[in-house]
Amino acid sequence: MLNTLDKKRVVQIALFHIAIIALANYTVQFTDTFMGYYFTWAMFVFPLVILATDLTVRLSNQFNARVIVGIAYIPAILISAWLADWRIGLASGTAYLVGQLLDITVFQRVRERTKLWWPAPLLSTFFANIIDTYTFFSVAFYQSANEFMAANWVEVATVDLGFKIVVSMVLFLPAYGVLLNLLGRKTILHTS
Repeated sequence: MLNTLDKKRVVQIALFHIAIIALANYTVQFTDTFMGYYFTWAMFVFPLVILATDLTVRLSNQFNARVIVGIAYIPAILISAWLADWRIGLASGTAYLVGQLLDITVFQRVRERTKLWWPAPLLSTFFANIIDTYTFFSVAFYQSANEFMAANWVEVATVDLGFKIVVSMVLFLPAYGVLLNLLGRKTILHTS
């Protein structure tokens, strides 16, 4: 696998992170209900950034992943503030930075302890989603001008978290495994 990424690839991955964050922060403004519980549509979007970070660490290293998070941080705040509002932008940047830096550390430690591909993204996705979700919703909506979200942010965050974890485990984690398998084959073909 790769140990370093060229500058062009780092920028491309950072732009991918920014696009996911922007889309997640736009869709977080739209709530719906499922079986009487409120959720936001962002729950289908944001788990992608966690898996993108994990993939970067796996294919490259922690340093490159941290650089990518650093590059994406300020633009993600500004774009999110423009798409939604300043509080969502600030909440998003804070949650992204804390969640992804934790994710990088957890992912690498778990990955170093096992040769299996799935424990690291499973555990890091679980913990990063918890930290990210509650950090984001508390900063964005605690005592906010949005009366509904100010009164219901804990419920919405908890339901979003549950859905994010289910979506990650059912859709994104298997897709991640397939992608790793494909990338592994490409690496073997290029080194043979």
